[in-house]
Amino acid sequence: MQSVQVLTGAFDRKPLVAKKPIDDCELLDRVADSDKLAIQVLFSRHKVRVFRFVQRMVKDEALAEDIVSDVFFDVWRNAGQFEGNSQVATWILAIARFKTLSLLRRRRDDALDDATAEAIPDTADDPEAAVQKTDRGAILRDCIGRLSRTHREIVDLVYYHEMSIDEAAEIVGIPSNTVKTRMFNARKRLSELLRKAGVDRTYQ
Repeated sequence: MQSVQVLTGAFDRKPLVAKKPIDDCELLDRVADSDKLAIQVLFSRHKVRVFRFVQRMVKDEALAEDIVSDVFFDVWRNAGQFEGNSQVATWILAIARFKTLSLLRRRRDDALDDATAEAIPDTADDPEAAVQKTDRGAILRDCIGRLSRTHREIVDLVYYHEMSIDEAAEIVGIPSNTVKTRMFNARKRLSELLRKAGVDRTYQ
């Protein structure tokens, strides 16, 4: 995999000049025509969102950076395949998800299905220790990290990336009703984890 630094270094750093902001679809059209300035702008516009999405899945910043670079090289190579049936951001996140899951499947130690994850003993702090934490945001992130992968990615897409149910369904490749079911179950499980951590609130 190429690093983010290699990716950004591979393209000219000269800014893309335009009288008004160019939308993602037009940028992708230019990328399909091998416009290196367009891929630079597209990368700058979406790299943070893609990195955060991938990093939450792999829990490894260096690995996430490598995957992000690989994602945008795929965007560079396959821009002509975008059909315009979704937002460009949704398409890019779908690529990121596919690449990340493919990598995790190759790493058998990390490729845990829900049943296996549930069988792992809970080594979390007891409620008394958790209550002592002053940063509730840290407690929330910790509890989200204890959700199953399928629930965690739905919470990540809908809450952190502000995707609609339909957009999340497209990225994950499942029906919208399944997304709604997973979201309901994820919120229920997250509320339980927060209560155990001493935070008396429901994740809405």
